[in-house]
Amino acid sequence: MMDYRALEALVAVLECRGFERAAQRLNVSQSAVSQRIRQLEFRLGQPVLLRTSPPRLTDLGQRLTNHLQQVQQLEQGLLLPQESAESVKIRLAVNADTLDTWLAPALLRCDDYVQMDFDFVVEDQDVGLKRMRNGEVMACICATAAPVNGGLSQPLGVMRYRALASPEFIQRHQLKRNQQHIAQVPCLIFSGDDRLQHRFLQSVSPEHAEPQRTHQCPSSGGFVRMALAGIGYGMIPQVQVAEHIKSGELRDVVPGYHLDVPLYWHYWQTESSLLKSLRSAVVAEAEKILLPLKH
Repeated sequence: MMDYRALEALVAVLECRGFERAAQRLNVSQSAVSQRIRQLEFRLGQPVLLRTSPPRLTDLGQRLTNHLQQVQQLEQGLLLPQESAESVKIRLAVNADTLDTWLAPALLRCDDYVQMDFDFVVEDQDVGLKRMRNGEVMACICATAAPVNGGLSQPLGVMRYRALASPEFIQRHQLKRNQQHIAQVPCLIFSGDDRLQHRFLQSVSPEHAEPQRTHQCPSSGGFVRMALAGIGYGMIPQVQVAEHIKSGELRDVVPGYHLDVPLYWHYWQTESSLLKSLRSAVVAEAEKILLPLKH
């Protein structure tokens, strides 16, 4: 049987960034908070919290706090509306481009969003599902269709990427006349997990599928600004920079090329009413913004 008082103490220590303030929130002594967490670790046989400043969760601690949040959601779904005044933490894994473009209006579509406190875990769309697999998040937006054990997935649509750069960059590297050396041209990547540029090169220059020069920029907005400034070219969502394309500030490195990335909403089969409401809102907004998924 799970000790939910201990899990509540664990969450309080994390959110309050220390044992003293966690004790004040729970109206117990600091030693009581420490004891609850120690007993939990003794039962489990491994640590759930790193006693750093501020404290940090172990992988197991992360899974346990996510489990507590799922239980709280299910409990809240059993209450009458006037009884469910407390907010619920929603931990969601999402790729940065979605977070920077269409996710905010999708959340606003949800009638119950005022009851939710969101905790966004930013992961590349090709690897975000590992957070679901590890039990760290309640839902995930990623490019993988197959659900994890105990989960389901729903298609959202396609995010179209184009290889874009400033006109000055294209002229400086003579890309209009010669695209054979494109692998040697400075390239923007979001992170080590970002393989969109590699897929682009594989299509246009199969013998040179690895970019030789890269600038790593782990910010979706910063990525666009780097491209506009002429620092490098990169794979950018068309929906994010439509105005820059229209104005000519960003142009295709290879005219006519695009890469379509499918997106899916992953969720647990034990879905609460709150998360079902959130899923419906996200799907509705995605249908407006994303391109239809081809079957």
